[in-house]
Amino acid sequence: MNTKENTPGKKTMSTSGVTLMPAMEKVDINCCGTGPGHTNPLSAYEKPGYSLCSYVDDFITTDIGPLPRIKTGLNMMDRISIFLVRCGINRYSYTVAPGLYGVGNPDKRSEVLVTANFKLTFDHLRKELGTLDAWILVLDTKGINVWCAAGKGTFSTGELVDRIQRTDLEKIVDHKRIIVPQLGATGVCARAVKKKSGFRVVYGPVRAEDIPKFLENNKKADPSMRNVTFTFLERIVLTPVELQIVLKPALIAALVLFVLSGMGPGFFSFTEAWSRGLSAFAALLTGMVSGAVITPVLLPYIPGREFALKGFIAGALASLVMIGMVPMATASPSTGIALFLFSVTISSFLAMNFTGTTPFTSPSGVEKEMKRYIPIQLVTLVLSTGLWLYSAF
Repeated sequence: MNTKENTPGKKTMSTSGVTLMPAMEKVDINCCGTGPGHTNPLSAYEKPGYSLCSYVDDFITTDIGPLPRIKTGLNMMDRISIFLVRCGINRYSYTVAPGLYGVGNPDKRSEVLVTANFKLTFDHLRKELGTLDAWILVLDTKGINVWCAAGKGTFSTGELVDRIQRTDLEKIVDHKRIIVPQLGATGVCARAVKKKSGFRVVYGPVRAEDIPKFLENNKKADPSMRNVTFTFLERIVLTPVELQIVLKPALIAALVLFVLSGMGPGFFSFTEAWSRGLSAFAALLTGMVSGAVITPVLLPYIPGREFALKGFIAGALASLVMIGMVPMATASPSTGIALFLFSVTISSFLAMNFTGTTPFTSPSGVEKEMKRYIPIQLVTLVLSTGLWLYSAF
């Protein structure tokens, strides 16, 4: 029984990589537990006071003891959880226990697929393996997906070597080969893994859906398997998270805008705070939609390479439409310019923030872009605030 493989941030035990949740604790339905009144077919495997994760089918007998066999189909709760995580809800606690899992009927000749312990990544992988017999080695990436974890240093050579040793992988398979996702290559040095663990790293395809074909092709990837795409659907699915991230700051900003809008010759007017504040809120909302929705959707078609610039362009067009629809925006030139600059700045900042979720830029490129555009955004924000206050007098 291995109790070292604990899910970060949760009071859990783990048996060979399977999280066991204390029955007296609050059970996270996104990961484990079957809910009240539901008969658990795995009850024979459970320890008193604990419940197995719902994605575990049964256990596989191996030389190091029982290892969990996981389901390759997603149930309704998995799909609901995925939707919520896509919206940014429960994002940072959506994890599985690091360790070794099996799909199908794996044996000592079966391939070993490496992935992250972000459950969205884990689910995306397992649902593509319905026809395979394989092992899945889950690394502790602190609940971060493979690509981002590789850049942050948690999907790393050290973690991979440590996980190979802690799971006694050499006793599970006869071969000395592991398949690492291509998007994790920046964090894993194949030569160092071979030297420290004896296992040879084979870099798999970009997408989990290509793994069956990759294995059929003698572990060789064709050009399409190495190509990172960023289609309309791949972009639009990221926008709910981007909006959720800025929701709280946006609410604070809205309150500040209403306060600033009420300032004028009589020091403060609730009437002006409401009427002018609605116009300022419209500018804020326009900038948010432009930067977090319109820019990602139209990304390939907006001129320029830098995301902040794309956000400026999209924000400018959206702001002109907004100004034409809001009567207060045309009350004076200073009012219109203030709303325009404010909305464009928000759009540019959110569009620039989107760079971390795309294959269009590198970490160094993102850093350079931020150094170049954040000062500009700060200047335009201060200028728009000054003009907004000036327009009240």
